[in-house]
Amino acid sequence: MSKIILTGDRPTGRLHLGHYVGSLKRRVELQNSGEYEKILIMIADAQALTDNFDNPEKIRQNIIEVALDYLSVGLDPNVSTLFIQSQIPELTEFTFYYMNLVSVARLHRNPTVKAEIQLRNFESNIPAGFFCYPISQAADITAFKATTVPVGEDQLPMIEQTREIVRKFNSIYSETLIEPEALLPENSVCMRLPGTDGKAKMSKSLGNCIYLADTPEEIRQKIMSMFTDPLHIQVSDPGHIEGNTVFTYLDAFCQDKHFEQFLPEYNNLEELKEHYTRGGLGDVKIKKFLNHIIQSELEPIRAKRKEYEKDISAVYDILKAGSENARTIAAQTLDEVKRAMKINYFDDTTFIQFHTQKYKM
Repeated sequence: MSKIILTGDRPTGRLHLGHYVGSLKRRVELQNSGEYEKILIMIADAQALTDNFDNPEKIRQNIIEVALDYLSVGLDPNVSTLFIQSQIPELTEFTFYYMNLVSVARLHRNPTVKAEIQLRNFESNIPAGFFCYPISQAADITAFKATTVPVGEDQLPMIEQTREIVRKFNSIYSETLIEPEALLPENSVCMRLPGTDGKAKMSKSLGNCIYLADTPEEIRQKIMSMFTDPLHIQVSDPGHIEGNTVFTYLDAFCQDKHFEQFLPEYNNLEELKEHYTRGGLGDVKIKKFLNHIIQSELEPIRAKRKEYEKDISAVYDILKAGSENARTIAAQTLDEVKRAMKINYFDDTTFIQFHTQKYKM
């Protein structure tokens, strides 16, 4: 069986460091591994509209921002198919058929849906489209016969929901759909990078993000204002690593080579942590060290983005070509699904001939 990846992002804003360490960096590695026959990366604008339906311009404007972020981190349109969800109308038809395979009670039990409803304060006033987005996500995954879906740990219930839909469809109709497997980040710190304010999640709405497109000065200011250890008041005070945002970022980004480049008095991160824990190491020094690391990581990304920004029409051409390619794949799968469901009336010549003969008698 071919190995196929499907992944993507909602275009509700520019992508940030949380996206980068949690998914984007890994996507580039998977793309370049040569292990996958197809890699499809979706800008999930239709899904974003489920809770931004009253502000479509926000989604429209951020399509290009997400596309530029994709290209700047190294996603290659000659290898990976970059496409826009809403431009694949077959996905809506998949969703409609799958709705018959999932109960309202099962959607209510989905932990990810419950958490997202609470986060958005929907309470009882939940848009039906948002409530059903696990079904839409199952449509996205199965339409392209994805075998592998890179996700964060919080998205595992969504993959399990897709697997349930696949099993039910295949048992009722025929073995048509593929059960996907989740692929989690290898570095546990990267599963959910905290915001610069120490909040549990880096979030556009909370304003605690470092964006991939930020200028060097914007990044420096955000890092120098980062939440650290509130008990580490004097340089001489013992410091705490746990819950210290700067050290969480160092866990995610720091390599031994960075010490040789930017902080040669230490050999590795463990030495730095040990010094901070016993006292005598100030927050400003470790923030400056982190700033050097993040700047070195993002500098080539910013440079590549500037090149793509010179020809935005070419970026739209990439998205158009990718969407056309993705639609061809989805249409083929939909044809197989409709045959399995026996609703391919005009393609089933045997069915038509049977009724022709029946009414001649």
